[in-house]
Amino acid sequence: MTQRTSTRTNTGPLKPLGVGVVGLSADGGWGQRGHLPALQAVDGFELRGLTASTPESAARAAEKYGVPLAFTDPAELAAHDDIDLIVVSVRVPRHRETITPALESGKTVLSEWPLAVDLAEAEELAALADRHGARTAVGLQARSAPGVRYVRDLIADGYVGEVLSTTLVGSGGGWGPVIGAGSAYLADRANGATLLTIPFGHTLDALTMCLGGFASLGATTATRRPRVRVAETGEPLTMTAEDQIAVSGELEGGAVASLHYRGGSSRGTNLRWEINGTEGDLVITGDTGHLQFGQFGIAGARGDDSALRDLPVPERYRSLPGVDGPAEAVAHAYAQLRTDIEEGTSVVPGFAHAVEHHRLLDRIARAAASGTRQ
Repeated sequence: MTQRTSTRTNTGPLKPLGVGVVGLSADGGWGQRGHLPALQAVDGFELRGLTASTPESAARAAEKYGVPLAFTDPAELAAHDDIDLIVVSVRVPRHRETITPALESGKTVLSEWPLAVDLAEAEELAALADRHGARTAVGLQARSAPGVRYVRDLIADGYVGEVLSTTLVGSGGGWGPVIGAGSAYLADRANGATLLTIPFGHTLDALTMCLGGFASLGATTATRRPRVRVAETGEPLTMTAEDQIAVSGELEGGAVASLHYRGGSSRGTNLRWEINGTEGDLVITGDTGHLQFGQFGIAGARGDDSALRDLPVPERYRSLPGVDGPAEAVAHAYAQLRTDIEEGTSVVPGFAHAVEHHRLLDRIARAAASGTRQ
């Protein structure tokens, strides 16, 4: 492993690390909506390079965002001396081909979640990272959201006492009756970007961070809408990705867990996560099942209290004023990553954790396919 030295001066701010984003487009996308405002909010990063699919699109993006280095080849970006951190922000089926040269450069690599289209590919990328001694991070930013960290601490501090059970219901927003043309690839399970891996996967990672992993589980999944429509044209589209996911099991601490995610949106509940214990209850609610966006409220009651009351997230969990919306959790993940790089810690999960989370999702898929507990 390459020895990393501190870049902080004794009296000044952090020396900025040069960031290159693979897949930052002038036409929008998560790179623009999530990563760009997050990087701008965190001290110690400087956007210096990007890649896009064509020279013309790379030039347009570089001009729009004021980025000096523009490439079409991720390997050229990774090889540049001014780039210290490579952020992979492309569709999941392209992760392996874009992450591989970044890892081979030995530089720090942050990949959006899911890391790969399946468990085997994730294991391959994690092994490659180990061989090249590259520091890695994966965008499971729900665990960095101020509200999720607050819930974790409330539980650890005994707010609910011993956790007896947890129940979660959520809607994916996507994977409903209509899918935009730009998101049509999400309908194909083989692409690895599904209801199971994205909204359910992000939320499940936060749940296990707060409550622990599964000792045993059973699952049922289904594709209840095998034919959906393309929003812009009305054309039919085959959907093979599951649009119903139900998981029940026992957590390692003994609590009983029940989770159900649905494709599309509900006229009723789109996010409700209850944590019930011997001394109290917590309830997390929101308008989207994408917990990683951090847009939810927390309520609780304990002891002799019979009614829930709002539990605002204390300001100490919000270290980055001025950034909100879906980019807030991403920004806090970047702040944690900058500290990890500076201090040699590992708060932000890397590719090894990503493999473990892919393994849990694979376990759910196997339980659903076999009808047996895993």
